[in-house]
Amino acid sequence: MDNTQPKDVILIGAGILSTTFASFLKDIEPDWNLKIFERLDQPAIESSNEKNNAGTGHAALCELNYTVEQEDGSIDVEKAKEINEQFEISKQFWSHLVKSKAIENPKEFIRPLPHISFVMGMRNVDFLKRRYEALKSLPMFEGLAYSEDHEKLAEWMPLIMEGRNSNEPLAASKIDEGTDVNFGELTRKLVKNIEKHDNAEVQFRQEVVNFKQREDSKWEVEVRNLETGEVVTHVADYIFIGAGGNAIPLLQKTKIPESKHLGGFPISGAFLVCNNPKIVNEHDAKVYGKEPPGTPPMTVPHLDRRYIQGKESLLFGPFAAIGPKFLKNGSNLDLFKSINPSNVVTMLSSGVKNMSLVKYSIQQVLMNKEDRMKELRRYVPNAKDEDWDLHIAGKRVQVIKDTEEHGRGFIQFGTEVVNSKDNTVIALLGESPGASTSVSVALEVFEKNFPQYIKKWEPKIKEIIPSYGESLIEDTDLLKKTRKATSKDLELES
Repeated sequence: MDNTQPKDVILIGAGILSTTFASFLKDIEPDWNLKIFERLDQPAIESSNEKNNAGTGHAALCELNYTVEQEDGSIDVEKAKEINEQFEISKQFWSHLVKSKAIENPKEFIRPLPHISFVMGMRNVDFLKRRYEALKSLPMFEGLAYSEDHEKLAEWMPLIMEGRNSNEPLAASKIDEGTDVNFGELTRKLVKNIEKHDNAEVQFRQEVVNFKQREDSKWEVEVRNLETGEVVTHVADYIFIGAGGNAIPLLQKTKIPESKHLGGFPISGAFLVCNNPKIVNEHDAKVYGKEPPGTPPMTVPHLDRRYIQGKESLLFGPFAAIGPKFLKNGSNLDLFKSINPSNVVTMLSSGVKNMSLVKYSIQQVLMNKEDRMKELRRYVPNAKDEDWDLHIAGKRVQVIKDTEEHGRGFIQFGTEVVNSKDNTVIALLGESPGASTSVSVALEVFEKNFPQYIKKWEPKIKEIIPSYGESLIEDTDLLKKTRKATSKDLELES
């Protein structure tokens, strides 16, 4: 492949991952031709939409699933440090976009909001205390506070403490440097920025239906106009599949070897939402609990203050539901169409291995409003039915694959990057914390799939991400310097 000529890149899906990758790529290779194709009529309608996710800037400040208790009782904090660094990298990119006037008004997509971990019961209190001890001296978690005192907890989260038994064993840790992120608004800003560039376009109501790789390694991509039914073939050097739940079926259509022995299990999210201003004003934080025993990380209950287009609300959940659609605006045939001879054993093995997840999902499906309110009252004892409404959120497709370490049918939690051997196809699969760590994902894609360009791109990447090539985990001075700069640019300073 000629490295001197501008390349043609097709990106599928106008969500946070595709638009982040496109915005970054346009900065480092302005002459390349970029086309984004989106099935729906607007960007950020599916998982990136602000009403389809909790809007947590995932920095491992409050999410207990990133600090796992080991068999010897110690707390492994390595994942927490990694996630925290990745979110700091995202903030650097957003800061660059604001400084360069590519996007405006950062308060419309990111706001400071305390992050709190809250647990009930002696065993969980003991866990949270050990987690606090493991994190408190790390520069990344500077300012982390801990308390078991009910009066202090009532200062931090009055809505949650109101109406509780004074003898109940409770504990919380709190850090004020958390954020609420409107990923839908951020995505829309990125789309506007991309459309300003020469050689870049975003086309809506366009569905990618097929792929064919030519002998010269380029790809012919068939795209159907959903308004007219016309199918047009576009040619690309690189294909980036950032289509959320639809990424697995699209990857399978490429027929690359990496798409085999790979499947997905779709799970819908649902939240209880409160718009009563009196109640909303009593809770100014994101409060994350501990997932029920034997359930995956996505089941972690949390009560979040949200800021969406000038409106403030509370969100509690998630409640899971199973269904065959891979997208909220998908088809009931999605799951069945994704099963093929190469992955049927993988899928069946996963079902056998993960009966607890299947059982949990069925129990969640059978829940009515009363059941959900009962779960909410574990966190908000005085919650009234009339103040809370059910909202069906976005789809999450858990990646199922065969691995040497875990055998057939292993469920992969988190974001997975899959690429073809010749680096011409890149697919982003999975779920949280994908949106929060999207910039690190883009950097991973650059390094793995464009090795011949990295040396040339490095100065520009370093300009955009000042910490690139260095460790915010190891270099405390660099961490403080970049945090101070991004907080100023993103207007996060108190």
